[in-house]
Amino acid sequence: MPVMDDLLPGMLHLTRDGRETLMRQLTDQLRLLITGGRLAPGQHLPSSRHLAQALDLSRNTVSFAIEQLAAEGYVSLSAGRRPQVADGLSLDGGKGPSKGSRPPTERLPLSLWARGLQRASWPPVYDSRPRPFQPGLADEREFPHDLWSRCLRRAARNALSRRDRSANHPPLQQALLAHLAVHRGIKAQPSQILIVPTAQAGLAMIANALIERGDHAWIESPGYGGAHVALQAAGAVVTAIPLDEHGITVRARKHAPRLIFVTPSHQYPTARMMPIGRRLELIRYADAVGSSIIEDDYDGEFHYEARPVAALQGLAPSGRTFYLGTFSKSTYADIRLGYVVVPEALVGTFELAQRHMGLLTPITTQDALAEFIASGAYLAHLRRMTRLYKSRRDRMLQALATEAGDRLKVEVPAGGMQLLARCRASMNDQRLSARLREAGVVSRPLSSLFFHKTTEQGLFLGFAAWNDEEIDQAARILGRIVR
Repeated sequence: MPVMDDLLPGMLHLTRDGRETLMRQLTDQLRLLITGGRLAPGQHLPSSRHLAQALDLSRNTVSFAIEQLAAEGYVSLSAGRRPQVADGLSLDGGKGPSKGSRPPTERLPLSLWARGLQRASWPPVYDSRPRPFQPGLADEREFPHDLWSRCLRRAARNALSRRDRSANHPPLQQALLAHLAVHRGIKAQPSQILIVPTAQAGLAMIANALIERGDHAWIESPGYGGAHVALQAAGAVVTAIPLDEHGITVRARKHAPRLIFVTPSHQYPTARMMPIGRRLELIRYADAVGSSIIEDDYDGEFHYEARPVAALQGLAPSGRTFYLGTFSKSTYADIRLGYVVVPEALVGTFELAQRHMGLLTPITTQDALAEFIASGAYLAHLRRMTRLYKSRRDRMLQALATEAGDRLKVEVPAGGMQLLARCRASMNDQRLSARLREAGVVSRPLSSLFFHKTTEQGLFLGFAAWNDEEIDQAARILGRIVR
């Protein structure tokens, strides 16, 4: 072995800038040399006196560092002998990296699901600063931040006296149910509402609780990629069901599904509303084959043309429907809370699943949100934003007709926060979306939202978060690029 008396001081680089003590630097660097294999097992270190002289340190500094490493098991000490590197501490077994070897992370085996996730188009990679026409965003500039801040401050003051530490805050469960019962037709008890970090987390919880590996599940196509990811992760065999003008088509297929995922209020991404006849047909089919339904009402609060149809959950007496919602769309993105209305018979099971998966949210935020809803501020905000988003939808329709009316066929949404503009089949929506991004306009290509083969092309565009000037400017850019 090489003589460490001469080599070791040159392997250490101590600074005297006062940020870290010299003893801490020496300890950390010696530890790294050992675990990295540069100091081999059985290697004798210089004596504390010799190392202190070579590094211009006090002998106590070196002794304390060596004693710390001995206490951690990196070196062994014995009377009358120099410190010795302990055996079996190199991360590479003392061999060092071989020629052409790959970093350890590249050798990690990935599951089939994880490999599929790497190829998936969901979730899209957006810039940290939102830009028109990014879908799925509420306008945070229009949110009553001062009022919300007061709710948060009161909730924080209540924290010390709050005795209820349950994962799902009863005042929020009660306030939210009162709202959902009136405005979405939900029929439930407050305890059936579980508060989760995001709607996607709630979707994953449902899938994991209900799916056995190899079970079949249905999703809409085109549809929400997050559902495809969550169901595959739970081990489901996912079948893409093409849509007709009323939404997902319900008919017997070779394999009956264990789960059916739908977005009936505003189908994602077409924004079509599933009529009552198709809803009842779907419920009857699920009852007949023993399927459960996940109803994602992601932006069902915003309807512009007529009163919305009641949620599937309120129409289904059998208790097979899970209702999924989120506050990030109805308020703004920073209030990242979702909720799941689960069948009453499964409340206990899902509370256990919620805790086991760590899907817990701060009680202070839940408390603030409970006040925000119960006070009427939430409903007032929804009504104001519904009027504003309707005007922005109309502005978007006008701007797209002016700038690209001969190239895009826009489907007018009856509600929601985004719309679908279909392109001619000869256009490539993937390349078009990339060109728009380079010009500062964000979109989602429709073809990325299909889970079966199709030639349909289009752009999925959000309008809710952008004012008239931003809509007009982005539409001009879009019109210039699609010509």
